[in-house]
Amino acid sequence: MTSADTPSRGQRRYSVAVVQGGPASEAEVSRASAASVARGLEEAGHRVVRLELDAHLADSLRTGGFDVVFPVAHGAVGEDGSLQGLLEVLDLPYVGSGVLASALAMDKRTAKVLFADAGLPIARSIHARRGTRSAAVEAERALRELGDALVVKPCSNGSAIGVARLTGGASAADVAKAISAAWEVDEVALVEVFAPGREVTCGVIDMRDPAWLPPTEIRAPKDAFYTYQARYAPGRSEHLCPAPLGDALTRRVQEIAVAAHRALGCRDLSRVDFVVPAEGEPTLLEVNTMPGFTETSLYPEAAAIAGIPMPELCSGFVHAAVLRGSSRRNIPLPLPRA
Repeated sequence: MTSADTPSRGQRRYSVAVVQGGPASEAEVSRASAASVARGLEEAGHRVVRLELDAHLADSLRTGGFDVVFPVAHGAVGEDGSLQGLLEVLDLPYVGSGVLASALAMDKRTAKVLFADAGLPIARSIHARRGTRSAAVEAERALRELGDALVVKPCSNGSAIGVARLTGGASAADVAKAISAAWEVDEVALVEVFAPGREVTCGVIDMRDPAWLPPTEIRAPKDAFYTYQARYAPGRSEHLCPAPLGDALTRRVQEIAVAAHRALGCRDLSRVDFVVPAEGEPTLLEVNTMPGFTETSLYPEAAAIAGIPMPELCSGFVHAAVLRGSSRRNIPLPLPRA
């Protein structure tokens, strides 16, 4: 990001609506992220109002006189294209991915189809829809098709909520229990082959060249993996940024991250998660179109290490959204006459 991307002396400051919360498991995470984003924008000189993602949001946005919206809502409704669709209807410019890319990234099963089509390295998987077959039947199918080292996760959720790792020797009862737990969060459970290795994430900043941030290796010594508690409890996880991967592997992770971002049609920013084995190709897990911005979040941490402080980072996204403007509107055509 260059100085042209951020407000400088004499450049206009904007009125920004930061949208937070919503009916999702990650609502409190969203509010914490929104507080950090709002603080960064205020430090950059913008006027900021935080708005809750609720039934009154459309009225607040319509009457608030905002120049731009910064959606910092995670999970269902806020990050799956629903909020983005509202902003399109209201003809407001906004930070982040559009309706389609947001929906594609949120649905991990559909995203994996696009990743495979782009030739990106992913784990083999099946999906199990609630109400179609029993968890016991789906568990037997998973063991038969994928083996007994598995990861079970909700198809459209984040922050590791509802995720179970079965690292080897899983029984049908173990898998069925994990599928049932995922169904408590989502209609669809995604069952993947467990990929052993280091947990690594890489941010994409789609407004500069190169478009990637330094990758981060995540260690959670008190947890089996990077759980919800490990993500957001201060001191519960260790972040090694830049990740100690070596030059070649670092570049490969960054290249895959940007390719995944583009395969889904994302814009502005994303954070891409991987498992990196001791040898061989990294396994691409998922793309987060609106990464966390809390005090323990990975994306702003990596940006800071890359020399982009929080006010400059958030202000750059706002400025890019304003320059992009609202989506194109076509002129209605008259009905043809006989």
